[in-house]
Amino acid sequence: MSNQPNENPPRKGLLSWFGQTEIPLTVYASIFTTMALIWVFQDHLPELLAGLFTELLGAAFTLFIIDTLLVRSKTKRWKLVQENIDYLIARNVYRLRDGLSARAFGFSPKWESGMAEGEKSNHTRQQRAELLLHLEDQQPEELIKHFSEKTLFSDNTYTYLNEKASDLWDILNMKYAEYLPPELVSSLIQLHTHIKDACSHLRQYAKAERFPAEASYYQQIGRKGMSLSIREILKIVNYLKKEGYSEPATPDTSSRSEAKITP
Repeated sequence: MSNQPNENPPRKGLLSWFGQTEIPLTVYASIFTTMALIWVFQDHLPELLAGLFTELLGAAFTLFIIDTLLVRSKTKRWKLVQENIDYLIARNVYRLRDGLSARAFGFSPKWESGMAEGEKSNHTRQQRAELLLHLEDQQPEELIKHFSEKTLFSDNTYTYLNEKASDLWDILNMKYAEYLPPELVSSLIQLHTHIKDACSHLRQYAKAERFPAEASYYQQIGRKGMSLSIREILKIVNYLKKEGYSEPATPDTSSRSEAKITP
């Protein structure tokens, strides 16, 4: 789904198969090592070793055929759902970027008079992207100055972030997550972790209401912790957008599935 050129093109042939095999390569290595030893010592017990050599060759061939079928089946299943899963990830990232910019920083787009609806949407996305890229480069203490505290440090934002974390966790635990690129999985895991940390910082800030005498202390550690987590979240969502994983929800995704399933 990435919009960037692929610097490492997909491997083809035998090397590609080794990267996808369901059977540990040590099994193949053990079989062929034993076959090589049998070949070397075949003069000592020619009939016995020749039969054993043939059996091992047959076993290796059988494993290869079965494994090839498994790899092909795996690849076929992934092709059917890949675009939908990419879209699901992109939609969640887009919604997180949208919610974070509004709740944490009070983002409100500025439109010129006479703009059509489509132009407004494009303009909004452009302004949001520029804002989040700018804030990503801020030091934590500077980032705090951009916080919209009234909306950020609230129960609604806590609930919202928890929902976003749960959505990401559902993706990571779905059946087809094993097919996702390791770099993408790593980014999603880190994103989930930093969102949950942000929820913890919100709870720290909220302690100010329970302990009025220590209000300034809890608010300060809440702000500092939140600035660190928000900065890391910004880095990840901006990176995912750069890689093509940020897309607004579309009203109808049936054509996506039909295009994949149709022979």
